[in-house]
Amino acid sequence: MENSDSNPTVMPVSYEPNKPVSEKKATLEKTEEEVNDSPIEEVRLTVPITDDRTLPCLTFRTWILGIISCAALAFLNQFFGYRQNALSITSVSAQILVLPLGKLMAASLPTKQIKFPGTKWSFSLNPGPFNLKEHCLITIFANAGSTSVYAVNIVTIIKAFYHRKLNPVPAMLLTLSTQMLGYGWAGIFRKFLVDSPYMWWPSNLVQVSLFRALHENETRRKGGLTRLQFFIVVLISSFSYYIVPNYLFPSITALSFVCWIWRDSVTAQQLGAGVHGLGIGSFAFDWSTVAGFLGSPLATPGFAIVNMLVGFIVVLYVVTPIAYWNNFYDAQKFPIFSSHVFDASGAPYNISAILNEKAFDFNREAYDNYSKVNLSIIFVLVYGLSFATLAATVSHVALFHGRTICKQMKASFQDKFGDVHTRLMRKNYEPVPQWWFHSILIFVIAVSLFACEGFGRQLQLPYWGVLLAMALAFIFTLPVGVITATTNQQAGLNVISEMIIGYMYPGKPLANIVFKTYGTISMSQAITFLSDFKLGHYMKIPPKSMFLVQLVGTVVSSLVYFGTAWWLLTSIEYICNPAKLPAGSPWTCPGDDVFYNASIIWGVVGPLRMFGKLGLYPGMNYFFLFGLLAPVPVWYFSRKYPEKKWIRMINAPILISGAGGLPLAKSVNYMCWFSVGLFFNLYVYKRFKGWWARHNYLLSAGLDAGVAFMATLCYFTLQFNGIDGPSWWGLAVDDHCPLAKCPTARGIVVHGCPVVQ
Repeated sequence: MENSDSNPTVMPVSYEPNKPVSEKKATLEKTEEEVNDSPIEEVRLTVPITDDRTLPCLTFRTWILGIISCAALAFLNQFFGYRQNALSITSVSAQILVLPLGKLMAASLPTKQIKFPGTKWSFSLNPGPFNLKEHCLITIFANAGSTSVYAVNIVTIIKAFYHRKLNPVPAMLLTLSTQMLGYGWAGIFRKFLVDSPYMWWPSNLVQVSLFRALHENETRRKGGLTRLQFFIVVLISSFSYYIVPNYLFPSITALSFVCWIWRDSVTAQQLGAGVHGLGIGSFAFDWSTVAGFLGSPLATPGFAIVNMLVGFIVVLYVVTPIAYWNNFYDAQKFPIFSSHVFDASGAPYNISAILNEKAFDFNREAYDNYSKVNLSIIFVLVYGLSFATLAATVSHVALFHGRTICKQMKASFQDKFGDVHTRLMRKNYEPVPQWWFHSILIFVIAVSLFACEGFGRQLQLPYWGVLLAMALAFIFTLPVGVITATTNQQAGLNVISEMIIGYMYPGKPLANIVFKTYGTISMSQAITFLSDFKLGHYMKIPPKSMFLVQLVGTVVSSLVYFGTAWWLLTSIEYICNPAKLPAGSPWTCPGDDVFYNASIIWGVVGPLRMFGKLGLYPGMNYFFLFGLLAPVPVWYFSRKYPEKKWIRMINAPILISGAGGLPLAKSVNYMCWFSVGLFFNLYVYKRFKGWWARHNYLLSAGLDAGVAFMATLCYFTLQFNGIDGPSWWGLAVDDHCPLAKCPTARGIVVHGCPVVQ
């Protein structure tokens, strides 16, 4: 590693390796007068301040490779999403693969212009060397394909969990409208979340680093590697190693040595299990365990990791043990760590017993004669944390960024704010007209209302519910966007949206999840679009080209995700039903299982009977007040002691949500994520800033891509053909802590667990 004083990447580097030297010099002379005045150090170290307006963008190669990348990633992510070890293939994989394909097309396709008959329009199959801007737009296509389509979860639980028929037409309209609604909010807030230099979107720096490594000419230093060589070494190493955790030794994805020592102790296994317990001492030798549920820790700022670590420790190792072993909410009747719902006897809740089969709504009399819905203590606390996080997000943004947002709102009308990147974009390219965004918004609202009100109201949600969900998304896009753009951590609206519609329209499970999807995903998609716009901002892509690519990519990915899901749900017998699937079948749908249980809690039973006066958990509502007040002391002391910079680093929403990924993400995921993130984004960043600036984001991209390539290759060449790894102890995708899932209350009988007398 090298000292930061020797870092060569802080100097502007041209993106034009194929241009003549004289032309390069002319371009650089124009940009040398620009000062790299970005206020964010990571951006100054990573993003160059040069631009070449002559590079073609929306070429034949861009459309062909972009649409293929988008469709392929959409198919693979939905295909792998139903498996026990759900695999998310990111756009980094496509970003790497399309480079040689683009260069091959540039070397082999004819350069002759092709004219459209009767018009002045023409295009070339080969407008010149494959360039960085084409590559970036193809990656934006791939981003659309790698972003999961939330509405497909609705289709899945209706067909595979509730076992009901569904008309594919409203389901398809639901899928398209929820994915495209975010364009309207993105258009409204892009001045604040894209043009502002303080909204720096940390995750984009991974792709910027990779683009530079793939396209810039760099002289290898003696005894060192170029950035491209470093990336290739990491990619090959990750690819070669991943056959071990993915195929030969899956148990290495979660190692819990406490369970191996105390094999007969329920308490010890609850404390030490990395998958179904508190994970004390658990670890893994698998990058997918590190980054699978929480994203790459290398792309998360160090201060955010520290905030999350503090919140995680407080929740998992202070609050949870106190609550569980003091038997709050009869916690000892149920597993300490579970996302399922239970009845009063500790058995899995029989949801069919409280549903009217014909109307598909809540049967109150049957519910009163059966049991209230019970949750594990972890699940209860996570819901409380989600309440607090949302309230803290609004409060934090108002206190810390409210004045800045007001200034930006005023300055946005006068075009007075921005850094070097904003100045270059405004000088070189036309912005996207606002009416483009508004037109799509109006059209998608109409489609949404038609999907819900038409087709015999099969989706159960009335028109006012659709409009209310949209209003909710509109209100929260800005505060959540600010948090995401500065910390790489995104708060969701899923819980608050479930609660609102649960109180207003109880007992309708489909209405609840459709409302949640319109509210949550339109905001989430807006933030995704804004993030892509910021990537284009950094890479100096014409905004109109970005808009068209995002629009087409969203439509293509929605259709492919929906088609793939419908095909699998109608062709694989007993999909998502582990009890009836053949032994070793991977089609267990773990993510959809959590979604299904949430639909029971909020949609069938409703918040009144869960978190209201008729439920078991009304105390969780105090978390809203806690979240609203939590940022206040931080804000007060940061103003009282401005010289103490560390106080401003305390981010209440991130701290509170430190354990918010539970129980879908397991404690072993958090353990590994924190370890890697703290090492690279605190220790390495401070001690070896030059190395970090050159290699940190490339390391993340290489590890991600290697895992994705090997997992895909392994599945289609071996596992798809029924060729499993060697049969031995390490083949189980488990941490070998069977007793961690057991209750500890007296007299509760659970298969495979000792009964406490």
